[in-house]
Amino acid sequence: MALENNARRKFISNTTRGAVAAGLTMSAASWNNVLGANDRVRLGVIGTGNRGGDVMGWFQKKPLTFTIEQGHDIIKAVKANNRVAQVGLQQRSGEHYKEAKSEYVDKDKLGKIAFVRTWWHGNGYHLRKPNFKDKPPGLDWKAFLGPAKYREFDAHQFYNWRAYLDFGGGQITDLFTHWIDVVHWFVGEDLPVAASAAGGVFAFPDGRTAPDTISIQLDYPNKWIATFDATLVPGASGAALELMGTKGRLYIDRGRYVYQEAPAGRRGAPPPPVERKNDKSLEQQHVRNFLDCVKSRALPNSDIVSGHRSALASHLGKNAYLQKRRITFNPAGEKDHVLTPASQAKK
Repeated sequence: MALENNARRKFISNTTRGAVAAGLTMSAASWNNVLGANDRVRLGVIGTGNRGGDVMGWFQKKPLTFTIEQGHDIIKAVKANNRVAQVGLQQRSGEHYKEAKSEYVDKDKLGKIAFVRTWWHGNGYHLRKPNFKDKPPGLDWKAFLGPAKYREFDAHQFYNWRAYLDFGGGQITDLFTHWIDVVHWFVGEDLPVAASAAGGVFAFPDGRTAPDTISIQLDYPNKWIATFDATLVPGASGAALELMGTKGRLYIDRGRYVYQEAPAGRRGAPPPPVERKNDKSLEQQHVRNFLDCVKSRALPNSDIVSGHRSALASHLGKNAYLQKRRITFNPAGEKDHVLTPASQAKK
């Protein structure tokens, strides 16, 4: 395992530096043919060709990494080449997300936040089934597998690779990463100190190794916790997060937010909730932010460090699930893995 991790880190470091420095402009389809299309085997960042090869993580999506250590190498590459790098966590560019944070979190209308719950139920993408059995022409199956143990071509593993922990982290890294990134941004703390998890393949025994039902808890230094619940069973649906504090609570998803002030006293009636709906594309706002940063050289809304730390939180949850125990993490190990003013201007 150590040899595999070292080889993987070297691969990510070398390919990331090469892409950033050279300004590669290959399409996503081309990268899929060359490097595969899963979390474990793909280029960490893709050059768009703008301004000598800036990097737009939107094409790479999230999670940024397959392991925590890979994030350190990507940060080093971005710093060394002084490039604008954006991760595909588009909520950070959403106007209603910014407004909710500014109006209710930053102005202390939630009070002391003690509990944040996130959930993403019924995501059908993780239940995809291929309509083919044979290996598609031109597919480099060995490249798709990368350092994973060799096995003969399997259409389900290729088509629905997020269901297999050899290639990704299932719902944990695919979905939770989006929500925990918002939580980190809102609360202002992005390095957990402990993680625990429970779940398994309870409803869809189709060969998958990623759990179809999962519950995660993360503990943070400033005395608060964040949870993530997800199941693929059709009896559950919805995807959102809710921050709960001593003065009120804030619900937010991609289409709206709702703020509810806490009642005055245990028997008091709460004031009417405040709701704001969103009808704008988060993706378009995220792309706009990247292009603006290419011109200004400012730090994107979703930069490489915040993207790494959101993936890190998900990886801790995944590792807790795999190890079937509560695990701890020392945030001090991340102090040197940051961007500096010399590499990218602050917003």
